[in-house]
Amino acid sequence: MNDTITIVGTVGTDPEKKIRNGVPITTFRVASKERRFDRATGAWVDGETNWYTASAYRRLAEHAFESIHRRERVVLTGRLRVRNWDNGEKRGTSVDIDIDAIGHDLLFGTTTFHSDDTASSGSSSSADTWTSPEGGDDGWSAPGVDRDESAGSEASPSSGAQAAESTGGATEPRALALAGVEAPF
Repeated sequence: MNDTITIVGTVGTDPEKKIRNGVPITTFRVASKERRFDRATGAWVDGETNWYTASAYRRLAEHAFESIHRRERVVLTGRLRVRNWDNGEKRGTSVDIDIDAIGHDLLFGTTTFHSDDTASSGSSSSADTWTSPEGGDDGWSAPGVDRDESAGSEASPSSGAQAAESTGGATEPRALALAGVEAPF
């Protein structure tokens, strides 16, 4: 089984950090309790508790080990792995999650985020590589505004209203689209 799952739960054990084949791995247990409304009593009641072994790898493992602690509420998403095991004396089923993303559940408290500058070295951030659709490098230019080269940084709007004036009051959908205005039809 290789399904994606998202759970909200409480960290039940202190995270453990190991290194296997040069890859950092952080593992901890998470308890997720079902809450449901009992119509007969008119109150919320606790259901069964599901326990998962959650594992994070590489940079996420390092960050999780520093950030996640026992008894904290977390939201995590990852790949569900259900395995049967047998150690000779006992048999059982293990339910594991290979974590893709994890964070604190902000319904129950606050947290402070500290960016890791080395985190962007392996992936490209959209903020780092963004260019305007016209191929320019000015991230502040707005759609439908043409730069007037002789005036420096001043810009002249090429709005739908200007397009309407040049066509005798009728605004064509193409002119609106070029001006960055969505046509209502």
